[in-house]
Amino acid sequence: MKTRYVTTPIYYVNDVPHIGHAYTTIIADTMARYYRLKGHETFFLTGTDEHGQKIEEAAKSRGRKPQEYADEISGKFKALWDEFDISYDKFIRTTDDEHKKGVQKAFKTMFDKGDIYKGNYEGHYCVSCETFFTETQLMDGEGCPDCGKPTNLVKEESYFFKLSNYQEKLLKWYNDDEQCVLPKAKKNEVISFVKQGLRDLSITRTSFDWGVKLPKEMNDPKHVMYVWLDALLNYITALGYGTDDKNMDFWPATMQLVGKDILRFHAIYWPAFLMSLGLPLPKHIAAHGWWTRNGEKMSKSKGNVVNPKEVADAYGLENFRYFLLREVPFGQDGDFSQKALIDRINSDLGNEFGNLLNRIIGMSGKYSEGKVTSKDVKALHVKELNEVETILENIEDKLNLLQTNRYLEDLWKVLTIANAAITAHEPWTKMKNDDKDGALAVVGLVANIMARVTVLVSPVMPKTATKIATALGFEINKESYVKLIEKKELLSDFVIEKIPPLFPRIEEEVLETPEPTPKKEEKKKSKKKEESIITIDQFFETSLKIGTILEAEEVPKSDRLLKLKVDLGEEKTRQVIAGIKEYYAPAELINTQVCIVANLKPAKIMGMLSEGMLLAAKDKSGLSLMRPEKTKKSGTPVG
Repeated sequence: MKTRYVTTPIYYVNDVPHIGHAYTTIIADTMARYYRLKGHETFFLTGTDEHGQKIEEAAKSRGRKPQEYADEISGKFKALWDEFDISYDKFIRTTDDEHKKGVQKAFKTMFDKGDIYKGNYEGHYCVSCETFFTETQLMDGEGCPDCGKPTNLVKEESYFFKLSNYQEKLLKWYNDDEQCVLPKAKKNEVISFVKQGLRDLSITRTSFDWGVKLPKEMNDPKHVMYVWLDALLNYITALGYGTDDKNMDFWPATMQLVGKDILRFHAIYWPAFLMSLGLPLPKHIAAHGWWTRNGEKMSKSKGNVVNPKEVADAYGLENFRYFLLREVPFGQDGDFSQKALIDRINSDLGNEFGNLLNRIIGMSGKYSEGKVTSKDVKALHVKELNEVETILENIEDKLNLLQTNRYLEDLWKVLTIANAAITAHEPWTKMKNDDKDGALAVVGLVANIMARVTVLVSPVMPKTATKIATALGFEINKESYVKLIEKKELLSDFVIEKIPPLFPRIEEEVLETPEPTPKKEEKKKSKKKEESIITIDQFFETSLKIGTILEAEEVPKSDRLLKLKVDLGEEKTRQVIAGIKEYYAPAELINTQVCIVANLKPAKIMGMLSEGMLLAAKDKSGLSLMRPEKTKKSGTPVG
């Protein structure tokens, strides 16, 4: 029997669960249910990350001990996942004794191998991100390039992991395994970061105490392990590494799900640690995007953070699950709005899925006292069955690569075939023409299509699928999966069970929508209008020049920035950081010409110097760079 191991990141206990946490966990739950449906022995892990300076400070600010504070927040995560019927096999906490023992064993193993050494660390530390940065990475010499908050200059004794020793091994792994990091665009960002050079990693701290102590045999009690070493090792300590090893047969992980903000740690540090420990690497590390609300970034100050429990209570958990997995391509950012959710419920679920079941119940009740037969389906409906099979032939490849939106889109294409068959074959007309067998064959066809979709949608909407399967006279399990999906057999004859409509229509938004915050933007716009009229002399103070792009590459950890080397006919090329990644691939920019604001004051963007600005125009159709009609010499003035 094949084993499958699915993990979520362990969630940091600095706040309560939000829609991003729910999204990751629901994807992981879907994959675990899918693997079990196929008969694979599956282990599904989630949990909480509870150590580090940020937790120690958060607890202190509330007059609490770190363990008490961690217990409270971790309990909220576990309670929500239980309420959401998340089918995890283990909920790990980094404060578990078994986890601490496993981490200590890993530390000693890597130390004995020569991959850990003692030294002194000096660097800029962001407490919020639990990350060190070099001075060149900082924003304006102080700010964290990830969250923007001020960093602290830290100088202390530290143990280091020889991350630099694993640079070439990591690059070889990325090159040899096409799907080791998903999606491909995120993998390319990781590769680009690693190629810039890896520095050895500080993995212990002495300035705080809330963490896993070093092994006793190290005889160095003032050190605690740095949060990322501690946290990442949970994926193997949960299986018994360092204690009983009882579930280590599940390693390597099949699917490790993370948010894009922590991909670097999982796709660089984590495999390097595993290489040092002599353990196999995960099959897939997959990074999803972030969620906004009504087009705005979510934040506590705006009061627009989406509470997943409130949404599930208002609109139904299974509807919420479907929306999250259908609405956005995996890896891209998604936007939550009640309007979009209601549209999915009324259109996709109500009109197309639920209504099809209602039609089967209605037709079978009218034509055959609820009896449904597959007797003549293959003889009379080869065309429709072949169309269904063409769509379903490779559909599970999409789910295996986490293309959940495309997976569900294809299932709904199958439902379209069923609805179209009713319209085309008009079973009511066949009944009038005394062709009862023909009418019942149409009902049987639609019931069988419905059954196959129900089996395949069950990992996404398990309770809804169970209700439909019961109505159609079968159970969702490995046996029905083999019969209906693998062997493509038809349903045995059954009497349909009448059930209430599954997706009642929703006419208006249920939750209160936070007010948008456009006031500051409006002030800025009005100010711009006042300043928009300038003199000719003011215009000529701006130096515009033609530049030739010599190099272009993506900026790691940024969804919109490209780093360009531009020839302006000067002794040195200029470096320009431009927010055009969404519209231009680096390769298509090389050796092309652009218009540059050449006398703009240099600025630091994500810790990188930008020495100019590209001219571009943007409207609803997208963004276009301003370019010369014919090739000009680099440095040619514009104006």
